[in-house]
Amino acid sequence: MINTKVVKINPKAIDQGAINEAATLLEDGGLIVFPTETVYGIAVNLLNKKAYERLKELKNRPAEKNFSIHLSDKKDVRKYAIDILPRAFKVMSRFWPGPLTIVLAAPGNKTVGLRIPKNDVALRLLSRVDFPVIAPSANLSGHPAPRDAQSALKELAGRVDMVLDGGPTELGVESTVLDARRLPFIVLREGYLKKEAVLAVAASKTILFVCTGNSCRSVMAEYLLRKKVSDLGRQNIDVISAGTFAFLGMGPTRETQKLVSEAGLDASAHRAQKVSPELVDQADLIFAMERRHKEELLKQFPTVVGRVHLLGEYIKLDTHEDEIQDPIGKSEEFYKIIFLKIRTAIDKLGDTL
Repeated sequence: MINTKVVKINPKAIDQGAINEAATLLEDGGLIVFPTETVYGIAVNLLNKKAYERLKELKNRPAEKNFSIHLSDKKDVRKYAIDILPRAFKVMSRFWPGPLTIVLAAPGNKTVGLRIPKNDVALRLLSRVDFPVIAPSANLSGHPAPRDAQSALKELAGRVDMVLDGGPTELGVESTVLDARRLPFIVLREGYLKKEAVLAVAASKTILFVCTGNSCRSVMAEYLLRKKVSDLGRQNIDVISAGTFAFLGMGPTRETQKLVSEAGLDASAHRAQKVSPELVDQADLIFAMERRHKEELLKQFPTVVGRVHLLGEYIKLDTHEDEIQDPIGKSEEFYKIIFLKIRTAIDKLGDTL
């Protein structure tokens, strides 16, 4: 029998010393019970074979059934998963941190379940280590998952090395599990998040427009396509825009606001943003205004290959060139020419989505 150490920890004033002690135990092969927002879990260093075997024996888990990996940051997803679909990233963006485990493809024709818990104690512990942490619920097979440390101790005292007692969990229901390896996504287990809510997000498509400063062309395209899909009753299409060299928080140019307003739309609330991994990861289609934008996206984010297109080329504009030139610093008449070109493109694009 192990002498299980119980450490009370205040989620609002987390003792880093306790976190460090738990992290060291994890690295050395210990089993640590810790709180998440759903239920208490048993944290184990996946790279420690002895600890992994202890956990399998404790949970009486069949060899073919894997444990999910708990992360502290979305940027770590690609350490463990491959061939990730844009809509999987969209689901992550919507529900993480939170009670959703996402099953993805992993190297070696395997699968992996990933989750980011919404609990400060859990996140502090996970961010403290540099190895993968698996964390099934802190109960014996067939028994209810515990909402508090005392319930976990009734079954696991003497079987785990430490219990971080962070008080009752917020939700008390296990995470929903989503198979996001291929479309359509499938809910394997309905937990706290309802099946319909998760699948509604998974079914939506995201379109990203990219120009240079995110103050002219991409703004025009974004607002025009928003109106187009609204007119078509396509509630499952989200439209966003960004720039390769945008100044964060800048509004649209005066000329852009005027032209968009004349089309019956209001872009005054728009604020420029720069293209980022999170934006491109969740985009089903990315439309660049010029080749240099497309090339920059492919250079910065190689995974967008096959999803990034020149807008003019994609919808086959009947003009001498498929690039849409930058009107910044040009005359109002040139702005109108560019706006009409983009509106023609959006009218065609909306009918293809």
